[in-house]
Amino acid sequence: MKKNFLFLLLSLFLLTGCAELTQVLNTLLESASSSQTKNTLLSETDIIAGLKEALTFGVEQSVADLSGSDGYFSDESVKILLPPETDMILENVAKIPGGQYLIDKLMTGINDAASDAAAQATPILTESINDMTFSDAVAVLAGADDAATKYLKQDKYNELMDLYQPQIQSSLDKVYIEDVSPQNSWDELTGKWNEIAGSIVGRIAGLQPVETDLSRYLTGQALDGLFLKIADSEKNIRKETSARVTPLLERVFSPENISALLDK
Repeated sequence: MKKNFLFLLLSLFLLTGCAELTQVLNTLLESASSSQTKNTLLSETDIIAGLKEALTFGVEQSVADLSGSDGYFSDESVKILLPPETDMILENVAKIPGGQYLIDKLMTGINDAASDAAAQATPILTESINDMTFSDAVAVLAGADDAATKYLKQDKYNELMDLYQPQIQSSLDKVYIEDVSPQNSWDELTGKWNEIAGSIVGRIAGLQPVETDLSRYLTGQALDGLFLKIADSEKNIRKETSARVTPLLERVFSPENISALLDK
């Protein structure tokens, strides 16, 4: 009887000990899980640094692509074409001897001008990237696939326009062969057209003169191409794991991190 009683007491003690041990283990597991979660959460420094790294990569890659030989001309997604109102001019000029040559030189010239200007974009865009705040970074990171690109465009478009346009104009004024530059080719084409459009016959026919500011038009096209390339790079980093080429990019653009930001 005494043995049975002692066995019962020992059993109760062991059961109580097991319950307490289980509680201790659960507490330790919760603590470890909490610690691991904290370790996966990104700090403000991580978020800003990761986004800046992604943007810098996108800008440098885009500028390198566009400022290279035939950077604009050989890429159909950004190739710069003449304003739509010149379509009729081109159709008629192409029919005269030497006309197509003049058009070809003009087209390669204006795209080369854009490539020359593209190399000037990096410092301005880098300044915008460096000035990005934590709230900017969070909004961009949790935004659409091109949120960072839109941020840069809104912040620096006018400044880039002011920088690009003189560079574009300088490139347009370059003489290639036989005293032919893109600018004087344009002036010759539009000048002859405007003479016809301004004549009595032209007015009767309803022809409209072309008064486009070529360097400003081309600058706008060049910048659109630049931001298109940056947007492609940004989307690639967001969507493709293989594009996150550093550990920081892997962490910042992980689905878990984006979800955590959206839940805040």
